[in-house]
Amino acid sequence: MNYVETIQWIFKRLPMYQKVGLKSYKPGLNRIQNFCSYLGNPQNFFKSIHVGGTNGKGSTVHMLSSILQEEKYKIGLFTSPHLIDFRERITCNGVLIEKDFIVDFIKKNKKFIEKEKISFFEMNTALAFQYFKDKKVNIAIIEVGMGGRLDSTNLIIPEISVITNISIDHTETLGNKKSEIALEKAGIIKKNVSVIIGRKISRNIQFLFLKEAIKKNAPIYFSVKSQKDFQYKMPFKADYQNLNRSVVLKVINILRYRKNIIVSNKSIEKGLKNIINNTNFKGRWHILQQKNPKIICDIAHNEEGVHVINKQLKKESYEELHLVLGFVKEKKVDQLLKHFPIESFYYFCQPNIDRKYSIHDLTILINKIFKNHEKINFFSSVKKAFLSAKSKANKNDLILISGSTFVVSEILLYYKDFFLHLSK
Repeated sequence: MNYVETIQWIFKRLPMYQKVGLKSYKPGLNRIQNFCSYLGNPQNFFKSIHVGGTNGKGSTVHMLSSILQEEKYKIGLFTSPHLIDFRERITCNGVLIEKDFIVDFIKKNKKFIEKEKISFFEMNTALAFQYFKDKKVNIAIIEVGMGGRLDSTNLIIPEISVITNISIDHTETLGNKKSEIALEKAGIIKKNVSVIIGRKISRNIQFLFLKEAIKKNAPIYFSVKSQKDFQYKMPFKADYQNLNRSVVLKVINILRYRKNIIVSNKSIEKGLKNIINNTNFKGRWHILQQKNPKIICDIAHNEEGVHVINKQLKKESYEELHLVLGFVKEKKVDQLLKHFPIESFYYFCQPNIDRKYSIHDLTILINKIFKNHEKINFFSSVKKAFLSAKSKANKNDLILISGSTFVVSEILLYYKDFFLHLSK
């Protein structure tokens, strides 16, 4: 198989949770343990940092990678989901995993993957571990896929564990209460391994993490935002990134003073400043167009994430707000929508995945939520919704695309294809 055929096989035979939901979810660590054992346990050949939590994981791992890259370490980065290219999930110093490596890995291990019914995410995890071993990375920064306790990435024994925050998401697998979700996230706390808890959390969740850390003799730190953090500038316009920066700076301090890993202030400064160039970071308060009209996309897809971007919206200056929104079907859309300004123009759509909240069902729900709202439109595709918003928006308006990673993904792909077309 060539690369295109290999990727088609991966998506067809190993459907990912993000696209089809629970049908692809396989809890438990037995399969990934067996697969990694079959590969020679590549996860034991590099140092790592393990990052879990509900929101902020992606920003945190990219910031860490950028800082450590500036210190000239070779850094592996494992994230999910991808936005445009499957290879975004596995990078080394910001460079996507080579196509040939993926082809060779599948070719060598296809029989085992099929026989042992390895899931999409388990395959990705093992692929990343093998790649980081072969690349001889100094440190791999590993983002948890879902939860933590039973996540495929939980085979590693990291230098530091990080839990960015706790909020309600993936209730169908992690539980309906924050305490239940926190227990799943706490599963990445390892014996004698420092753990950093980011963002403000309730006392009972703090106590839960403390209890787990004490049980495992793991030094525990609670990240607190400090004015000193602001000396390090970032290219982001969103205030919520300040919370992630505080977590990252805490991690760097632990690496310096507990792990004797050299990281200069200059590398911190340059790393945070150059995060987009160093890691190709995208999708979080991502400004696609500065004016005429301003266009922003953000992958926020749970209540806390949407609440945070709405706070950011209040700092923007615009005449009218145009919201291009689509969702996956298990989301509580009514809870998400209450965070957006009601007088906005709405362009509801459905992402092109099996797990979409269909425009038919969305229309029924929206008509119950908004009575006689004249600024609501429904579209069968993300592209149609976006193009309609662009045609109606005036030069001083703002267009925000959000609600799902897959809605943002389709917009980024549209922009990529659009600019490729212009360059021909």
